[in-house]
Amino acid sequence: MGPGWRAPSAALVGGSVALFGALRRAALALPRPAAVRSRPGRVWRWRNLLVSFAHSVLAGLWALFSLWQSPELLSDIQDGYSVSGHLLVCFSSGYFIHDSLDIIFNQQSRSSWEYLVHHAMAISAFVSLIITGRFLVAAMLLLLVEVSNIFLTIRMLLKMSNVPSPALYEANKYVNLVMYFAFRLAPQAYLTWYFVRYVEVQGQGAFLMANLLLLDAMILMYFSRLLRSDFFPSLRKGSVGRDVDGEKFLID
Repeated sequence: MGPGWRAPSAALVGGSVALFGALRRAALALPRPAAVRSRPGRVWRWRNLLVSFAHSVLAGLWALFSLWQSPELLSDIQDGYSVSGHLLVCFSSGYFIHDSLDIIFNQQSRSSWEYLVHHAMAISAFVSLIITGRFLVAAMLLLLVEVSNIFLTIRMLLKMSNVPSPALYEANKYVNLVMYFAFRLAPQAYLTWYFVRYVEVQGQGAFLMANLLLLDAMILMYFSRLLRSDFFPSLRKGSVGRDVDGEKFLID
């Protein structure tokens, strides 16, 4: 991808930021459950999760369709290219920028610092591949995680709303676990193996490798929390974060 792509790519990322800003404003008009309305600290997070849910649905299905439509890309993770994949990376970059700004401007950095770290990693990695045109397929594989995030976000929304039907939460709990393995752990493990075996650890390769290994650690940490919270609650040990009204950080 030549330098001529850079200005259009910046415009695409900026357009995505604006799109998610519009979705955030639209979310303000949606009805909220009583359990959310009664807790001021939950109102911002509820709206933030709705925007995150929209990104997960769009980006997850987009990544899945793009790879299904062009499976030959998987044979060239470093230099494979597709217009659909490039647009997807610009789209998701805009989301991560928007969400970071939403967290910072709404003074949620303390309770959501892990999201900020993750977003900084994603933005820097995506910008590097937009500029160089390399490792686009790796980004598409990583964005399969958004399929898993659909069900993870549903889980968090259900917890916040104190849904009266435990059967719905229980069903989503097991679907969420399967999706976590299929679309989060499996692609991450494959990419880590690929980078360790085939990617030269210098320049952009070294930068992306460091990002990938840090993401490995974060994903395993989140997985352990998910297991403790939903399947082994007796093993839970305190809270890892608090919302502004003292509520436990909802990754647990």
